[in-house]
Amino acid sequence: MAHPLSRVRLRCPAPPRPGARVSLRYVEERREALAVVRGVLQPVLLESDRGAMLTVWLDGETGYCATADLSPRGLSAAAERAAHWAGAAHGRGLALPEPPWRTPDAPIRFDSVRDDALPARADLVAMLHEEAAAMKRDARIVHWAASLRIAERVQRLWLDGEDAGTQRLRFVEPGLEATAADGARSQTRTLGGQYNGVCRQGGLQALRDSGFAGGGARVAAEALELLAAPNCPSGVRDLLLSPDQMMLQIHESIGHPLELDRILGDERNFAGTSFVTPDMFGHYQFGSPLLNVSFDPGVPGEYASYGADDEGMPARRVPLIERGVLKRALGGTLSQARARARGWPIEGAAAARASGWQRPPIDRMGNLDLEPGASTMEAMIAAVERGIWMQTNASWSIDDARNKFQFGCEWGRLIEDGRLGAVVRNPNYRGVSATFWRSLAMVGDRSTLQRLGTPTCGKGEPGQLARVGHASPACLFRAVDVFGGES
Repeated sequence: MAHPLSRVRLRCPAPPRPGARVSLRYVEERREALAVVRGVLQPVLLESDRGAMLTVWLDGETGYCATADLSPRGLSAAAERAAHWAGAAHGRGLALPEPPWRTPDAPIRFDSVRDDALPARADLVAMLHEEAAAMKRDARIVHWAASLRIAERVQRLWLDGEDAGTQRLRFVEPGLEATAADGARSQTRTLGGQYNGVCRQGGLQALRDSGFAGGGARVAAEALELLAAPNCPSGVRDLLLSPDQMMLQIHESIGHPLELDRILGDERNFAGTSFVTPDMFGHYQFGSPLLNVSFDPGVPGEYASYGADDEGMPARRVPLIERGVLKRALGGTLSQARARARGWPIEGAAAARASGWQRPPIDRMGNLDLEPGASTMEAMIAAVERGIWMQTNASWSIDDARNKFQFGCEWGRLIEDGRLGAVVRNPNYRGVSATFWRSLAMVGDRSTLQRLGTPTCGKGEPGQLARVGHASPACLFRAVDVFGGES
């Protein structure tokens, strides 16, 4: 896929009204989807779109207007429309003393494409055929598929007429899936779970790091293994979670509850609220002292890395939870200003992101990472008297406050007296976010760490699907309620 760097020449329009300030965010993205299903190459999906979001700050209020007309006349008309909406909000909003963006000291340049090229499409298709063929190893494999999605994005930002930066990103999403069936029973094993968690930025190296090459045979073998395995037992056990399940646990029960706009009530009508309240920051014991969570968009190759957010705030690592204590929220400059206006001086991060040119930025997770600890996988297994090890998300459910949850995994293995036992199918567990993280007893070291992500985190009205990154080691939790699925 060629780089999507557009030849369109853009110029930020002049302020449409006296005293107005203007930002222009241009986004161009091209997407390609390849898949081999049951040995057959599917039609190649190619998509492309581009456009700009104009934001106008006027008399303390903010208005937005998106347009695909990138001519000087089209951009000026969009700026005029955004100024109209800012004026319509006058006396009804926050009356911010400054606009919700920050002009960086120098233009931000961020590129995840330059040093990691991808093979030609024909070579990628050959890789898909190879992995798909490796999955069809037994007559009981009734469905098998290998896929690869690639997206390349260029984003340019002007703030008050000044060049604030250019970012070039490539997203790589490989997938493998095998379903084994025998009579009325079936089991599915995947490379990255239902949300395809092995997502990275980059090219061939990102694809290699995903475990895609050679993964087809493993996925099929584990589907067959699960087909013959007993159902997961029910009861209270210690729970060892691999990074590909920790990813969703972090996402749902730390990431979404810490989004500041959600805490302020923005998501109440769509996706719910949060059990986190503004008065918790600075002292609330979110988890055990082993829990350290950071927001870090600057990690090379992680799925949601970037140089600056969509309000122009330069990306940097900030701790959100330190030694189990809640420190910061996932809130951009606008949400922080809204919180201060209500008397809550909550610190945030460069977390204001939009899914595309036709949406305004809202608070999103970016890279939300659980920091590694000091325990090896062997030490965590040895520390369990009666427990279960679970891998790879298969299902999830969580209440609208992101508190009570229930998660299912693809693969489980019993642990008895510090030793690995039988593989079990349909493993599930449940808990309450406000207490679950306090049961964290051991955190894996860097040898257990994986950098993963999800391509379809939904939020906002109108809806936005965002790419989110999560890095985590394996983690051990004490006394968790586990149970089996249908037998």
